[in-house]
Amino acid sequence: MWLAILFVTTVALHHMSPDFEEDFLRQRSTNIHELSRDPVRVLITSAMWIDGGHWLPYAVLFTVFHAQAERWLGTPRWLAVCVAAHVLATLASEGALLEAIRDGVAPRSAVNTLDIGVSYALAGVIAVLTYRIAEPWRYGYLVVVLAVYGGSLAASPTFTDFGHFLALLIGLACCPLARGRGKAWNPKETLAALRG
Repeated sequence: MWLAILFVTTVALHHMSPDFEEDFLRQRSTNIHELSRDPVRVLITSAMWIDGGHWLPYAVLFTVFHAQAERWLGTPRWLAVCVAAHVLATLASEGALLEAIRDGVAPRSAVNTLDIGVSYALAGVIAVLTYRIAEPWRYGYLVVVLAVYGGSLAASPTFTDFGHFLALLIGLACCPLARGRGKAWNPKETLAALRG
């Protein structure tokens, strides 16, 4: 359902003029200005749009990660991970940006920064899937995931990179939601089954 909403909203974006699109998305953005006016509305609406209007990469990521997590955790637990990662990482990263503005590190205009999309929810889901993989394979997956998000944060530390890394940590903290969800996936068993 979420993927279908993202498809429809992406098509809608492609039919907007660039000026209208920017203003339209800014009103649905979880930037400091909009969060201070109507936080619940923008936390919900920001997750229904994709910045940049490229639906296909999100469709692939949703199919690979979100579908796996939803099937494994069940819809309520999967949704809890998505909401926790999206909401908490958004509030923390925008709070950090607000502090940077107050300290003079970021310009005052950053209160209107465009911040939409599902990437924080995706980072949380990617992280919680760590518990779906059997040991010792789990640790390799975790190292790769931490390297991707941590490397991005180290290379260009923006509030968005901070938010993604925090969403990853939130997903890892959702370990209790993963308990009792069946046998962990073992890549070794899958390879053995494929061989015959």
